[in-house]
Amino acid sequence: MPGINPMWLLLIIVSLGLGFGTQLYIKHKYKKWSKVRISTGLTGAQAARRMLDENGLANVPIQMVDGELSDHYDPRSNVVSLSRDVYQGASVSATAIACHECGHAIQHARSFVPAKLRGLLVPPINVASNLWMFVLLAGILLTIVELVWAAIALYAVVIIFQLVTLPVEFDASRRAMAYVNSQAIVPDEETGGARSVLTAAALTYVAAALVSLLQLIYLLGIARRD
Repeated sequence: MPGINPMWLLLIIVSLGLGFGTQLYIKHKYKKWSKVRISTGLTGAQAARRMLDENGLANVPIQMVDGELSDHYDPRSNVVSLSRDVYQGASVSATAIACHECGHAIQHARSFVPAKLRGLLVPPINVASNLWMFVLLAGILLTIVELVWAAIALYAVVIIFQLVTLPVEFDASRRAMAYVNSQAIVPDEETGGARSVLTAAALTYVAAALVSLLQLIYLLGIARRD
């Protein structure tokens, strides 16, 4: 059973490069459009409240949480959580991100199939993401190829989760942009800025899925050589 080789090190370098690169890119876009005030004058929280109410989701609460870009929607509690700058900010970035999270709430209310599937995958992904590396290391150290295949099966669950996440995120952004575009007083420059923020965010999910697929190919190469 082979150990760490140059291809593995190259994969680590590529993974780190894509990870840091996409994070820097989204932070750049976020900060750039955080400086541009939205014409509506609405804070992220106010924009989110309007979007939810117009979609019949007046029962969905919005709360402020700490951290930068910590915004999320929790389908278990049915709560939209916005970071402080997004919650209080009246910028293009704040509107885009707040409406994106509302898009997830609408998906939940409309039983969007990919979102439902993603929710079903949460329990197995929690197990698989914590176990696959240990199983792989055990297989390598003990030279038991069956354990390597078991690790690959666990890792495949991680990849499936990431691939299912892509349409969920893309659709939430689509819903956000549809709402932003429906606001007639928002000029094209601002809608373009909102789109660029959401596109940058989507790239982080695409990069993560790409890295995982490359790693899976490498793992398959290890298993097939033994």
